[in-house]
Amino acid sequence: MSGHDQRFKVLLKEFFPEFLTLFFPERAARFNFSRINWLDKELFADPPQGDLLEVDLVAQLVLRDKTSGLPAEAVALVHVEIESRDSVETLRRRMFEYYETLRRRHNCPVLPIAVYLRVGLDGIGVDGYEEHFDDLDVLRFRYLYVGLPGLDAELYVQGGNWLGVSLSALMRVPRFRRAWLRSEALRRLVVEYRDNEYRQRLLLECVEAYAELDEEQQRVYQELLQTEKYKEIQPMMMTTYEKGVAKGLEQGVAKGLEQGVAKGLESARRMLQGQLAQRFGPLHATTLETINSLPPERLEQIGMALLNAKSLEELGLPK
Repeated sequence: MSGHDQRFKVLLKEFFPEFLTLFFPERAARFNFSRINWLDKELFADPPQGDLLEVDLVAQLVLRDKTSGLPAEAVALVHVEIESRDSVETLRRRMFEYYETLRRRHNCPVLPIAVYLRVGLDGIGVDGYEEHFDDLDVLRFRYLYVGLPGLDAELYVQGGNWLGVSLSALMRVPRFRRAWLRSEALRRLVVEYRDNEYRQRLLLECVEAYAELDEEQQRVYQELLQTEKYKEIQPMMMTTYEKGVAKGLEQGVAKGLEQGVAKGLESARRMLQGQLAQRFGPLHATTLETINSLPPERLEQIGMALLNAKSLEELGLPK
């Protein structure tokens, strides 16, 4: 779960205006995105002895609308919570607790939003938490939500919002169309995306992580990669691998921590295994064991040679 959370924190933080514009355009029109102040993720419910509440993302923005009676430089908070569980029950009360703490601490309007990775509900809507005493409605709290599995992937992958193209990997699509969805999302991000390389890599990594394919769709995907329309994806995949290896190792070494190095190597091995499986099909246990025993320099050599290799044997790996 923490892996999902961290990936989406980075992605949504980088594409925050696009996120609000994509799913809540009317709400997005209320904010000035030229000045975003990201607040500390840790909040104490009742400091100094209270429980520690850790929120995912809290952005402080200036409100645009001056007709509401608010000061010209009035600010508001947008709180985004990412839920990777397959249930929304536990999050509902926590959303209220987060809201109450943020509202009390900062004394300004707060817009709460939940992003569900595994629960669709109505796709985009309003959810909430309530408390009652007998027939008395003591509390009625509401927040916005995005249930990615409840949205139409084909609509978003063909849209003009690049974050939507990337997030289509988590949206609803018929099983027989999953290979096409992965291919089309990657193609658009490789061929049509014109922003900086770092942002492109974040979008591509999301597609590669979540557009999962079963064995049959993997074969379809490989066939699509041989067609004229999608042939540009393969070089991109190699580039993504190389950058992932370099980034993982660089971060580990820079920290000077054994744990950091181990995580970098583990990430590089997982990425290489995924690229090999996409190229040659499911990997045998012996192949996986070999990859897990290779040193960093050998992983990089295989990664560099993968693009032109015709078989696992050419890469020096057991079949």
